[in-house]
Amino acid sequence: MSDSPTFSGPVNQRIPEGDNRPRLVCDDCGFINYVNPKIVVGAVCTWEDRLLLCRRAIEPRVGYWTIPAGYLEVHETPIEGAMREADEEAHAQLEINALLAVYSVPRISQVQIIYRAGLKSPDVRPGTESAETDLFDWGDVPWDELAFPSVHWALNAFHAVRSETVFEPRTNPKGETGDRMPGGVRNYQEESAT
Repeated sequence: MSDSPTFSGPVNQRIPEGDNRPRLVCDDCGFINYVNPKIVVGAVCTWEDRLLLCRRAIEPRVGYWTIPAGYLEVHETPIEGAMREADEEAHAQLEINALLAVYSVPRISQVQIIYRAGLKSPDVRPGTESAETDLFDWGDVPWDELAFPSVHWALNAFHAVRSETVFEPRTNPKGETGDRMPGGVRNYQEESAT
């Protein structure tokens, strides 16, 4: 007889009563394992007219530039999460001033909530997930080295409303789902964000 514990859990995929799609269900206790999208939070952060970007030190897309962003944690508001991510990735302290955009990347089951924020100080430095941080003028943004389609979208959304105090939050650009990087290259490693 083995002393190893046996796992009994949601192992059978079927449509539970009252539902309309297949789920993993435990035949012993009836537990249903709902797999839901991940929520990513982040911010386009500026000091005066310069944009904060972080060069990724982790996969996916190591060495590419991104805005500070990552997965929302349990018991955290989206604003708290965006502020935490900026602190973790760039030791940046923010003043969030508007919801900039809400993006959908269905291929990887992500919803991304992006804010517009000002930096409280230009003193930023890499956190554990960043190899480098820098403040860029608009004309100096390394467009060909941005990590994900949604970084392009967020920066362009910011640029479109940079002088507006009231505006509607943006969504995916028409026809864009995050499957391709600008220039048509398929991006099979879309953000895991953290």
